[in-house]
Amino acid sequence: SGSSSSSESEDERKRPKKRATTDKAKAKGGDGDKNGAKGSKKRPAEDAKAADADKGPDAPPPPPAAKKAAGSFADEAAAQKAGGRTGGVYIPPFKLAAMQKEMAKMDKASKEFQRLKWEQLRKQVNGLINKMNVGNLKLLVPDLFEINLVRGRGLLARAIMKAQLASPGFTHIYAALVAVLNTKLPENGELIVKRVIVGFRRAYKRRDKTLATAFAKFIGHLCNHQIAHELLALQLLTVLLDEPTDDSVEIAVSFTKEVGQLLEQLSPKGLHAIFERFRGILHEGTIDKRVQYTIEGLFAVRKSGFTDFPSVPEELDLVDRNDQITFEFGLDDQLDKQEMLDVFKVDPEYETNERMWKSIRAEILGESDDGSSSGSESDDEGSDGSDESEDEDEDGAGAASWGGPSGVTGGGIEKGVTDQIEDLTEQDLINLRRTIYLTIMSSAGFEECAHKLAKLDIPEGHEMELCNMLIECCSQERTYLRYYGLLGQRFCLMDRRWCVTFDKAFEDQYAMIHRLETNKLRNVAKFFAHLLQTDGLPWTCLEYIHLNEEETTSSSRIFIKILAQELSEFLGIAKIKQRFLDPYMAQIFQGLFPKDNPRNTRFAINYWTSIGLGSLTDDLRQHLKDAPKRLREQQMELARQQAAMGGARSDSDSSSSSSSSSSSSSSSGSGSGSGSGS
Repeated sequence: SGSSSSSESEDERKRPKKRATTDKAKAKGGDGDKNGAKGSKKRPAEDAKAADADKGPDAPPPPPAAKKAAGSFADEAAAQKAGGRTGGVYIPPFKLAAMQKEMAKMDKASKEFQRLKWEQLRKQVNGLINKMNVGNLKLLVPDLFEINLVRGRGLLARAIMKAQLASPGFTHIYAALVAVLNTKLPENGELIVKRVIVGFRRAYKRRDKTLATAFAKFIGHLCNHQIAHELLALQLLTVLLDEPTDDSVEIAVSFTKEVGQLLEQLSPKGLHAIFERFRGILHEGTIDKRVQYTIEGLFAVRKSGFTDFPSVPEELDLVDRNDQITFEFGLDDQLDKQEMLDVFKVDPEYETNERMWKSIRAEILGESDDGSSSGSESDDEGSDGSDESEDEDEDGAGAASWGGPSGVTGGGIEKGVTDQIEDLTEQDLINLRRTIYLTIMSSAGFEECAHKLAKLDIPEGHEMELCNMLIECCSQERTYLRYYGLLGQRFCLMDRRWCVTFDKAFEDQYAMIHRLETNKLRNVAKFFAHLLQTDGLPWTCLEYIHLNEEETTSSSRIFIKILAQELSEFLGIAKIKQRFLDPYMAQIFQGLFPKDNPRNTRFAINYWTSIGLGSLTDDLRQHLKDAPKRLREQQMELARQQAAMGGARSDSDSSSSSSSSSSSSSSSGSGSGSGSGS
């Protein structure tokens, strides 16, 4: 019974397994059918081949229309694959040399030959443009003229603009290159100017700050080289400042720095109008503080005469101004970019145009046609293969010209030649400022601080660092602390060089007083008032103040008010009046109490009266009251002088007439005497 039960259990175990295997086999068969269906859908070509094989060798061939359609489709796919996104693919040098040998046997009027030459032209242009810098520009320009720039002027314009957008710092180099090209091939210069103007208009409409800044810089350098007219620069600035935003003002500031020196020479009135617009934007205060600082920096650059931003650097001044051709395009003109020049097209008169270009090139470079043609052919053959060798030659030449750290050259060791290392990081200056700041903030009293700062031995020429740090620390306080005034007074009494330095600091602070907030402005004014009232700072520093409506702002008037009120509070109105009316110092205070113009005199009287110091204006009031009387006296004196001059002229006329009559009478007497003698 035990054996029978075990056999039955084994049969039960085996039965479900068989069912499972049969179910799997069925499912596998179903999946196989599905996969087979999918495979038949994915492989129509294999099915077609199988169908052709089933037809046998006696089956008729496919119709010619089908063959033609399949061939055209294959050619189109191959052309798309070979073209790529940029219109060309990389070809190894050995393969390119073999292709050139084959192309030499081909017809020059064929499409394949011209396409290969077009690709070669594009690579040569890009290679030369990417190599250019200040040092090798003169050397690479003749190589650039070896290329057919008439056929490839679109490629040249595209390469220059692409390189300039990628590296705006090299804009002056590309502008100098365009200036050289424009004297020989004006069509190339005209095309570049048009494309740059259109590019700026597009970037400005799209509010693309990066592109607009780069294009504006390019336009500025083209104007500096007088390829574009200076009216284009003024028009561009007018457009940017018409509706000022933070970005447009920033672009205008950078553009003005580039063309400022040129406009100062050619159109000073236009430049003055632009700076007046900048001043108005600054006074409106609608733009960001950061942008306001850039405008103030621009005014400082203008004051220095744009010395840091020359219109044309000396090493890039390659073209005589009389030879340059200037294009008078405006931002509103309808300009054709001629974009089809960037695209390859078959030239039916290819050989004729190439011969014409060879003659033009020979005229530009001053060569004979034979020499130039042979040189161009050799350049064409080895253009791609010689790039690496040219780079090696340039590196070798640079290594030969550079003496190395020990001054070793190709001829041997030069004795006595030492390299002077100049630290451009200004780390010493930063450390000095940090030490001054920590000393000022950590001292218990002004005497201790003055003693510590005097022991620093600040080098000559860096005294302004201490003055600026002292004024900055004073302005950062919530209220004015007498500690800073006493410290500045101690230094002014210590050595005269500190008086001169604080005098210069007063001039700088007054010129930039509109940057300060009201609290900082009050602290700075009280600091200088303390130096003046203790005679630590000479009162000659007040000559920098010109109290009139044109040369003052609201911030500067508040500064003068706090300064004058502090002085009157400490010295008293009688003593300060005595100081201001001192005839020896009248020349110094003529800016505070102007007498040059009745309008300025009235403005000063109203100002001093409004701040409670009207008693200082007694002399001004008397001067304004006597103005008509002085004017009458001047007119009478002028009339007297004219009358005296008229009398002297009549006396001279009468004396001359009497002398002439006496001479005539004497001559007649002598004549009668001679007659009687006879």
